[in-house]
Amino acid sequence: MTTIRKATVADVELLAELGRQTFIESHGHSAATEDVETYINTAYNPEACKQELEDANNIYHFIYYNNQPAGFSKIILNSPAQAVAGINITKLERIYVLKEFYNMKLGLALLNFNIELSKNHNQTGMWLYTWVENERAVNFYKKAGFKIIGSYDFRISATHTNPNHRMYLEYAE
Repeated sequence: MTTIRKATVADVELLAELGRQTFIESHGHSAATEDVETYINTAYNPEACKQELEDANNIYHFIYYNNQPAGFSKIILNSPAQAVAGINITKLERIYVLKEFYNMKLGLALLNFNIELSKNHNQTGMWLYTWVENERAVNFYKKAGFKIIGSYDFRISATHTNPNHRMYLEYAE
């Protein structure tokens, strides 16, 4: 059984744990170990996660499979993107599923949930960045209708960036 629930400040530890593990699983080989450690120690420490969850602009959700946390997402409503006209656009900033839950369609369930949430807030589309070398993610988003509209260098550490695609999904009227 799959359930999705909104994250609260009480979920700091869960977000930090899932964030660290899923980032390592999906991007751990994208840079030197020290660079990846620097990133996860900055982005997924409890204090950083608490600040993220306290920011009203950030909308986090967890997905569970058989009552086990399997992944999470973060969207930001009204977050315009370079090369996309309009202001009522949602940024899908994070969507991660633990490797043990791959091939169970949980990422798709979480994506569809966030698209519906975005549409319910009168958004006209959704954009995101995804690492160029993460073919699994790039293909996942393309299959969902996202198109590559640009590029972005994602900073892992002071000395390392990863090339990312900027992708966009315009909602059908």
